[in-house]
Amino acid sequence: MSNLQNILNLSLEQVVGDRFGRYSKYIIQDRALPDARDGLKPVQRRILYAMHTEGNMFDRAYRKSAKTVGVVIGNYHPHGDSSVYEAMVRLSQEWKLRYPLIDMQGNNGSIDGDSAAAMRYTEARLSKVSSLILEGINKQTVDYTLNFDDTTEEPLVLPSLLPNLLMNGSTGISAGYATEIPPHHAGEVLDAAIGRISGTVHTVDDLLTHMQGPDFPTGGVVQGLDGIKKAFETGRGKVIIRSRATIETLRGGRQQIIITELPYEVNKANLVKRMEELRLDRKVEGVAEVRDETDRDGLRVVIELKKEADAEGVLHFYLKQTDLQIAYNYNMVAIHERTPRQMGVLALLDAYLSHVKDVVIRRTSFDLEQAKRRQEVVSALMTAISVLDETLALIRSASNKSEAKDKLIERFSFTDRQAEAVVMLQLYRLTNTDIVELQDEAAKLEKEIARLEKILNDEKTRNRLIIKELTVLKEQVADKRRSTVEAEVEELKLKTEVMIAVEETMVFVSKNGYIKRSSMRSFGATNDLPEMKEQDRLLYQGQAMTTDHVIVWTVQGNYLLIPVHQLPDTKWKDGGQHVANLVPLDPGDRILSVDLVRTFDETSHCLFVTRQGMVKRSKLSDYNAQRKSKPLQGVRLRADDEVLYAKISTGQEQLFLTTQHGFGLWFTEDDVPVVGVRAAGVKAINLRDQDVVAGAIGFKQAPNIVLLTQRGALKKMRLADQFQVSNRALRGTQLLRDLKSKPHQVAALIDVTQAKELILIGKEQEKTIQVPSLSFLDRLSNGSFAYDEEKFGPLLDWYTV
Repeated sequence: MSNLQNILNLSLEQVVGDRFGRYSKYIIQDRALPDARDGLKPVQRRILYAMHTEGNMFDRAYRKSAKTVGVVIGNYHPHGDSSVYEAMVRLSQEWKLRYPLIDMQGNNGSIDGDSAAAMRYTEARLSKVSSLILEGINKQTVDYTLNFDDTTEEPLVLPSLLPNLLMNGSTGISAGYATEIPPHHAGEVLDAAIGRISGTVHTVDDLLTHMQGPDFPTGGVVQGLDGIKKAFETGRGKVIIRSRATIETLRGGRQQIIITELPYEVNKANLVKRMEELRLDRKVEGVAEVRDETDRDGLRVVIELKKEADAEGVLHFYLKQTDLQIAYNYNMVAIHERTPRQMGVLALLDAYLSHVKDVVIRRTSFDLEQAKRRQEVVSALMTAISVLDETLALIRSASNKSEAKDKLIERFSFTDRQAEAVVMLQLYRLTNTDIVELQDEAAKLEKEIARLEKILNDEKTRNRLIIKELTVLKEQVADKRRSTVEAEVEELKLKTEVMIAVEETMVFVSKNGYIKRSSMRSFGATNDLPEMKEQDRLLYQGQAMTTDHVIVWTVQGNYLLIPVHQLPDTKWKDGGQHVANLVPLDPGDRILSVDLVRTFDETSHCLFVTRQGMVKRSKLSDYNAQRKSKPLQGVRLRADDEVLYAKISTGQEQLFLTTQHGFGLWFTEDDVPVVGVRAAGVKAINLRDQDVVAGAIGFKQAPNIVLLTQRGALKKMRLADQFQVSNRALRGTQLLRDLKSKPHQVAALIDVTQAKELILIGKEQEKTIQVPSLSFLDRLSNGSFAYDEEKFGPLLDWYTV
């Protein structure tokens, strides 16, 4: 029955919630997050305290790491030995901590990610910095608590007069909280602390006059003053850490890039491996070899370049694509007043200085108590020696020590401590010289007590003492700054020449959207066109460099921007891949035309003509989008509109438009205003009701044109003989004679200046027209029938050769 009384009637939610709440509180307060006062996590504090109690100091011989681990887990930290040893190793790694707290002898790991030797093989002792953190711990400067089995006591915090949390930083993950505090330069932090005490540091701007920013143990270049300022103010911010690199020129004009400093916590071995993989995969051009030449003299990674390689371009590529440059995010969370808090640097300094003041007060109180006790003893000794004969007679008349003490107390009104000191006085001290020494000591004690009492009672005196001690600590700890801080984040611009092999190639695009590139050698091996599916034909063929871009214009006003080097590289006779495999096309959209772009210069423009009579001109440079994995909007269209003409212009183009009802208009590019990418453009031609634009061509010199009507008639004209340059937005000039019965309507406008043949594609068959055999007709002629719909079926398409 007694067992049943101990059973609690609780739901699973209540039990799990209660237990997990306790667990969360434990790992937040007592495992993963550092204390804002001494900057240590519990396991780190226990390691340092255990080494201190064992006398394992920086000025003594090393001791086996296993012994220290045993003391820690036996007395203070009831967890696995491996976790304690790992924490101990990290405290000794100079590439992890800006100011290592443990001096370890033996293999303590490496920046390549190598693990440390087993604890039985390594030896360790406290570092000089740790001795400063522990200084004064025996003077009741901090509170103690019982250990896990109540057999001894351990400190709740160490009496650190050094701002260890800002000096060494911290990283950790707990339940619902994480912390990422970077290390800083000890001299700068102590200067800021002194400024805070003296009243000269009130704001983050004041703080920045002392602290430049983080100072990582591995050096590097820190970029982003705005991120540093935000982090100093709020505890959260972002900076960029870049490797320190130099470019050296070798004999013969070749160059190599030397990396001497890496971003914080970057694994060097993995980094070098990744850099070499990028070279082997030909993701970067111009690199002959990447090798690690690190030795005892320091870190050194060499990127050896080929002749004529762009060293700066290669460096920018590696900075962009590898951990040679990383983003570091501040998340300064620490335990303050037993609560996890996100704190800016000023708040952390205040927490640290509050701890320093408390330690100084408690240390001074301890020293004052000791001085007063000694003063009490010295006073009694002086009294006893001044009447030495009487004192000796009293002691000799006593039968034991206790009676002697009682007689001294009764005769001289001594306290028990004073009587004890007189009774225990050694005979050799009973000389005239010793009374002088006691008098000197009494005078010194009186001055020391006055000094200590002034420190306790006068805040200004206490602050002056703290400033003096922090200044001395700065002289002992501060060294040369390792990281360089730059205000602006440099934008990395990747050069295409660095990422791909620059070579000439032949680009092919079919009307149905099949696209590819082939080497000039493969192209020269055959004179035939690539294999194409039935009812497909050549849309574009031209030479291009792998550094160029292909722009594919679509009827829905979109464009696909595809780097030539990303086109499938196949033999010239093969058909290639559909463009949708590279960039997905919208449903119902289809290819209209193709342009090749070498440079997105400011002088070139993009021209568009739509079926509803709109024309648009925009700068080509505006179409150089960074994101090339989806269709991009080239012109804004109405719901019932589509693009009929899209081409890149050099700025000297002229446009000729024909409408379905037989009107033509000729105007120049200059008549079209330049607008943005997302604009719809302006009116190109004034359309009648139910009329639409049937075709548009661009040219520099007036071409020969052919009009194709829906009834299969062809009409060939010299544009310069029949039309004159006009203004846009007019109705235009009539092109066909108006017939009341079965009138002709323009189905297509074709430039035949360079064409020899015109191929008309019907549903059942194709028909080839010899362009030179067509006669030039006047403007009002309806042409001559060249295509029989009844024989060849409806007209589907056309092209020229």
